[in-house]
Amino acid sequence: MFVIKILSDFLKILRAGQDPRQVAGGFALGSIVGLSPTLTLQGLLVWLVILMLDVNLSAAILAFTFFSLVAYLFDPLFHSLGYFLLVDVEALRGTWTTLYNAPIAPLTRFNNTVVLGSLVSALILFYPVLRGIKKFYIAYRDHLHSKIEQWKIYKIVSKSVFVQWYVKIRDWGLVP
Repeated sequence: MFVIKILSDFLKILRAGQDPRQVAGGFALGSIVGLSPTLTLQGLLVWLVILMLDVNLSAAILAFTFFSLVAYLFDPLFHSLGYFLLVDVEALRGTWTTLYNAPIAPLTRFNNTVVLGSLVSALILFYPVLRGIKKFYIAYRDHLHSKIEQWKIYKIVSKSVFVQWYVKIRDWGLVP
């Protein structure tokens, strides 16, 4: 049921007709929070940015959910990158020492290799995710949506009793 809810939310986002920048911005910011561990200062700051900017909150939550599930697969890569930055790059050692002795910086948990590696990876992937989702959203609205509506499976599912029942309940406000 959880996967169906995520797919349903994704389709709602695609059909909402919002500005592509809002959807792509929400998705890209949500990917940062999803890739890096949640209970850190930078995670809280990104959520505050999401709430303050005019981005699609549903896209941010969807990206957070998706990237949180995928991030565990990349933890060994994140560890390697974080270890490289914390230990092998001699020029950054003074920076890490200063940050560790700062009063609030340890709340970021930057000294954990996975946290640092995942944050750096998320920041590197931010722009490609932003551009990719924006292009996908525009292509979906302009070309794919009308083609998908012509598929037989789409017509069968949309006319099914279960879907019509769900739409009535949703329109009454009983289902989010």
